Amino acid sequence: MKKTSLLLAFVAIISFSVSGQDYKTSVGLRAGLPYGLTAKHFLSKTNAVEGILASSWGGFVITGLYENEHWTGQYPGLNWFWGAGAHIGFWDADRNPNFDETYGGNAVLGLDAILGLEYTFDEIPLNLSIDLLPTFNIIGYTGWGGINGAISVRYVF
Repeated sequence: MKKTSLLLAFVAIISFSVSGQDYKTSVGLRAGLPYGLTAKHFLSKTNAVEGILASSWGGFVITGLYENEHWTGQYPGLNWFWGAGAHIGFWDADRNPNFDETYGGNAVLGLDAILGLEYTFDEIPLNLSIDLLPTFNIIGYTGWGGINGAISVRYVF
């Protein structure tokens, strides 16, 4: 009971100190393609880096993105962003019907772009994000990787 009370007090203190898009770091879950964990850290007011550790096609992929954030101008806490980055991963060719026999399930290296919208709550330390993540593989299973997308829910520090 003491641990629960202490945890609730800690969350309450943090939630009162968080406001708008003025956070530095957020960590959470990504639901979509690929699904997994996401962390975002602001380098300045408008520039951020995001890392995604995700599971996809019976393997995993690590994605690093550099993002540029813009305020929508109408609603506090609501921003849109765009960016670019790269990914590396290992996928099971038998799990994806689009992979041909030349792939064989080896490592994949590729380029990514991202376009999204995010909202950070004033009242609670929570950030919601929706994005489109087009990918292009340059090593391994080469070619167009598709337009992936996801909803992310992150805890704001």
